[in-house]
Amino acid sequence: MEHNNGIVLAMFGTSVEEALPGLTNIRDRMAEQFPETPVRIAFTSNIIRRIWQERAKNPAYLRDHPDIPPDILQVQGPLAAIANLQDEGFDTIVVQPVHIAPAEEFFDLASYVEGLNSIKTVKAKLKPFAQLVLGRPALGTFGTEYPYARDIIAAARTLSADAGLVEEKNTALVYMGHGNRYFPSSGVYLEFAAEMCRQYPDTLTIMTTLEGFPSVDDAISLLKEHDIEQVILKPFMVVAGNHALGDMIGSKPESLKNRFEEAGFTVRPVVSGLGEQDEFSRIFVQHTIDAAKDAGILLR
Repeated sequence: MEHNNGIVLAMFGTSVEEALPGLTNIRDRMAEQFPETPVRIAFTSNIIRRIWQERAKNPAYLRDHPDIPPDILQVQGPLAAIANLQDEGFDTIVVQPVHIAPAEEFFDLASYVEGLNSIKTVKAKLKPFAQLVLGRPALGTFGTEYPYARDIIAAARTLSADAGLVEEKNTALVYMGHGNRYFPSSGVYLEFAAEMCRQYPDTLTIMTTLEGFPSVDDAISLLKEHDIEQVILKPFMVVAGNHALGDMIGSKPESLKNRFEEAGFTVRPVVSGLGEQDEFSRIFVQHTIDAAKDAGILLR
């Protein structure tokens, strides 16, 4: 039996227009790999979706922003995106999370997929999906088939250009991750930073997060231990959106830039999302390939 295949890219999303290339570049790399397969964007954030829904109804906004892609203006949540593909006749769907770490957003998405897969019908052929499968976030997840440590190594390998931003002595690359106060994702971040240092021994890479551990105070202590004078500050996020513009380089005293400067460091911000970098974007493409292969799905 021939099945119709589709891909849903489940992203947190962003409301910052300038940050959209971090998302659309991943979509474009996916479409490049699978030109015959529909690729749909979905935002997991309810707040961000509402912002785009309001903008899509505003003629003045549409007039002033003619370059916003239609799939951003009409963006849906993952459940709606999956349902619409199914309604259009696509019964085999790969849901690829566009998340960095296996934390809250990823496991919520996994619950959605698990719930949909639990649907049973009296006649098996009337089940809504022949297959609905889930990919891995950038830094992997638990399991023996794809050890997360290998995904961390692969992710670090794509970021040689970031390590190359450090050109002067007594300078460090500091990534700003999101983190979570209620989910133990910090170990993955720290292992990633350690892997960056292993692959690029001439660049000290340090991680800090907005929530949980490691905090900015932890990063400052580590920088001082290494006699660092200058910080290259970059978001360890798919997009350089509100967190990058506010929490990282914003004018408030608690922004990372101001905290580091207050501690005596010279700060050079790099405001770009990881999704803007082709090599990093292709991590999500590879994880989609893996999920499809494991399920015996042929994506074209």
